[in-house]
Amino acid sequence: MNNILVATENKITTITINRPNKLNALNKETIAELSQAIDTAEDNENTRVIILTGSGEKAFVAGADIAEFADFSPEQGKELAAHGQEILFNKVENCSKPVIAAVNGFALGGGLELAMSAHFRIASDNARVGLPEVSLGVIPGYGGTQRLPQLVGKGRAMEMIMTAGMIDAATAHSYGLVNHVVTQDELISTCEKIAGKIMRNSPVAIGAAIDAVNAGYIDGVDGYQAEIDCFGASFGTDDFKEGTTAFLEKRKAEF
Repeated sequence: MNNILVATENKITTITINRPNKLNALNKETIAELSQAIDTAEDNENTRVIILTGSGEKAFVAGADIAEFADFSPEQGKELAAHGQEILFNKVENCSKPVIAAVNGFALGGGLELAMSAHFRIASDNARVGLPEVSLGVIPGYGGTQRLPQLVGKGRAMEMIMTAGMIDAATAHSYGLVNHVVTQDELISTCEKIAGKIMRNSPVAIGAAIDAVNAGYIDGVDGYQAEIDCFGASFGTDDFKEGTTAFLEKRKAEF
């Protein structure tokens, strides 16, 4: 891997985008490497939670690598967005293992879109987030126009996109865009603490919950029916047997 670092410890896989001289900007190679890392972590039995972050203190991801597509045609632009959404952003959103974005510093454009594709976000107090694409004569292409309204509401999303401005960590928290704001020193440890709470629970049930929640945001899909189906399927799992047995026996479940 040329652009990312991957480390697994205590069943937490931390994926770090490592292009500090480019403020961790996403280029095609980095997107491909992240896609591979997500696949590997999802398939790894020793991984229960994934933390996604950027190297250094300045940026999570400061955006896409504009030099790569500045001369693209409309057809190439469309393919760029479609391919990126397919191999990374949608993959992160639909990962069966929880993905926490640890947002340290700037998360702009594709960086904010990557953070929004995670299941939830923790920000350091120096974080600055935004979608500045319209200042370049383009719009967000990696899911930003869809995920931002889901997280903060249509009006706030429209304002953020149309002004191309940044908001600070406190504002992002008040909008519901990030779950918690902590100091830079506390960022990863806070993510790991939350990961520890997650890992007490059934990984099979968590994967099913991710599917059920996401179903409610898919056009033409009945989220309530998806929940019913996932709920019913849970009854046939070993985790359900262990969880209910442990409860009745008044002991801690071992998943």
